[in-house]
Amino acid sequence: MGRLAPLSEEPINEEEQDYYVTSNKNSSSSSLSKHKLVFLHSWRNWNWIKNHFSIALNKKSNLKILLSVLGCPLFPLPVHPKLPLNEVSSSAQYIIQHYTAATRCRKLEGTVKNVFTTGKVAMIVVDEYGSGGGGSSGVNNNGASEKGCFVMWQMVPDKWQIELVLGGQKVAAGSNGSVAWRHTPWLGTHAAKGGVRPLRRALQGLDPLAVSGVFSGAQYMGEKQILNMDCFVLKLSADQKDLADRSDNTAEMIKHSIFGYFSQRSGLLVHLEDSYLTRIQAPGSNPTYWETTMSTHIQDYRPVPVDNNDDDNNNNGVMIAHAGSSTVIITRFGDNIKAGTDMTRLEESWSIDDVAFNVPGLSMDCFIPPQELQKDYPEEGLDWRSPLHR
Repeated sequence: MGRLAPLSEEPINEEEQDYYVTSNKNSSSSSLSKHKLVFLHSWRNWNWIKNHFSIALNKKSNLKILLSVLGCPLFPLPVHPKLPLNEVSSSAQYIIQHYTAATRCRKLEGTVKNVFTTGKVAMIVVDEYGSGGGGSSGVNNNGASEKGCFVMWQMVPDKWQIELVLGGQKVAAGSNGSVAWRHTPWLGTHAAKGGVRPLRRALQGLDPLAVSGVFSGAQYMGEKQILNMDCFVLKLSADQKDLADRSDNTAEMIKHSIFGYFSQRSGLLVHLEDSYLTRIQAPGSNPTYWETTMSTHIQDYRPVPVDNNDDDNNNNGVMIAHAGSSTVIITRFGDNIKAGTDMTRLEESWSIDDVAFNVPGLSMDCFIPPQELQKDYPEEGLDWRSPLHR
């Protein structure tokens, strides 16, 4: 079995994919050298980065970008980040206490072993600007959005798996508590670098216990009105060690921060916004910077029964968000960008069909990584990921 490179979350075109597969097949008989493999991975990564915004996106490439960016991104930090006590704000603790009371998520502690969720999504590449190779004109993709669905299951504390289908293509991702992985039709199965982190989609109001866990040590940033709601704002940032673990020879993760907006009236999490900046530089070229910002509006909280004593029609269940929408802005800038700045905007709307706790038959075996995934792969020179959601 060949060794796998770390997780890559960028789409590739078919010509590059065929070349890569053919080269790997021939390598078993021709003993392709390690240096050639490193060059192949680096060339493929840089070639995609260089040409990604050079032409108007067709439907097929749109679908890959949507699935790569919006399908199953990870949260910047683990569920229980270890922060120094002097960084823990008493204001943040008060906000989280208000949140746990509003969601009644403490009912899940010690009683819930797993969670099963199904839902629907609609995604679209709205427009792109400055990618015409020297101009600042934009391309507006006013076509129909791609529609799909997903199923997600979790086991306390940090085991999860998701399968999402959109436009006839399926992506899957998971974590067994030790390693996170992802599978796409165009890249196969790959491991993620860095520590195990939760799925961002789960923290969009679907897992209130995880939300309280990650934001319990957040920094209080004050008050802000968003979507006509007065909110308390909490901030979390990945530390230098986490950023270094998610960087490589050609891509340096400079920062990754996330803001949670909690309604002053209801106490619920109503908005998430995270932003990360990556520096990309291939040998002999000028650096390019990628900044990705994802904003998610979270709404339609409903009580979900935890046990037989709870009822959908009363106030005993745990409050779970059943709808929301996300907007992603991907910006590329640097000295070698003729147009000055490239920008692409993606949008997603989602709704939840069903949430169930303590589903019979959901065991540890459901979170075993795919057979082809190898955890012990060499680190040096084999990481050819793009800056999209490392």
